[in-house]
Amino acid sequence: MMSKKILNFLTALLLLPAICWADVINIKQDAPQKYVVQKGDTLWDISKMYLDKPWLWPELWRTNVHIKNPHLIYPGDELALRQNEQGEMVLELSRQASKKEIKMSPQGNKLVKEPDPIPALPWSAIKPFIEDDQIMQSADYERHPYILGNQDGSVLFASNNLTLSKASRSYQSHFKVLRKQNEIYDMAGNFIGLQIRHVANAEALDADLDNQRLVKIEDANYEVKRGDRLVPAENDSPDTITLSAAQGQRGYIIDDLEQHRLLGKYNVVVIDLGREQVSAGMVMGIYINGPNIIDDVQPKYKGENDPLANAFIVDSDIIQPALKIGEIVVFKVFEKASYALITKSSKVISRGAIVAKP
Repeated sequence: MMSKKILNFLTALLLLPAICWADVINIKQDAPQKYVVQKGDTLWDISKMYLDKPWLWPELWRTNVHIKNPHLIYPGDELALRQNEQGEMVLELSRQASKKEIKMSPQGNKLVKEPDPIPALPWSAIKPFIEDDQIMQSADYERHPYILGNQDGSVLFASNNLTLSKASRSYQSHFKVLRKQNEIYDMAGNFIGLQIRHVANAEALDADLDNQRLVKIEDANYEVKRGDRLVPAENDSPDTITLSAAQGQRGYIIDDLEQHRLLGKYNVVVIDLGREQVSAGMVMGIYINGPNIIDDVQPKYKGENDPLANAFIVDSDIIQPALKIGEIVVFKVFEKASYALITKSSKVISRGAIVAKP
């Protein structure tokens, strides 16, 4: 009978395509010959019109000298699919002269605004998590000043309320009010970081105080509490997201941001891979193992009659191959973990699902 190590090796082979297999660009049979980019489109959805593997999108532009970045396309651009001299299918782009938008500032000055490219992913699904929520280490969170209270003795604060906070070392006047939501652990029980929720914005007012600051609450998404932290407001969102396929990376889905036990398309998840392993735009497949099987006179699933048996794996256990059930796109990375959007799922997904090469 094969040992557990050999079975694990075979499982890994099933998980990840052989290195010698190159990604082949297969154009969908129903791909449009011409398509005009619309406002509200996403790069991911357009890529899926043409490819079963949307992360190969840049390969369709390989002979197009007129497009410098295939991840920057705009409403009104016309995409045309054709065959080049080498017999390869490529996309060509026709772009009208840029229509600049002119707005008036409150001071009456004219502001010229360049048009925005379409987003890589559905903005409505990831906007709160790109702009606000984050994963922090405990020491980083604890070092920031916090809300103390107000003159009315209130314990909850809303927009336009004045509060007192501990003094900040930062000379900035604009802050995010953040709150620890929960702790995140990997599959082995190791601490990954704190899931942080953005509850409001705040402005520090000039006041002659020694160790405190007077702070006005603004744009509250939730009621602010005593102890909530004040972190200088910074935009740490990526300017663009470049689609790419994961290669040797392998990790797990360890949490989600909407407190759902069962997840599906367009849910946001936390994976246990940080900025040294993944980057924004990386596409990964989602895989799950079936329950281990005990090869006996009467085969049965591990723990079928005794749930505690799941804690013990012996060499006679048959480990089922991990099968692909979906895909994610990483869109925000932190030190030890990252946020990713589920873009495809054929089954419900939960904590413990494997993420690897798509």
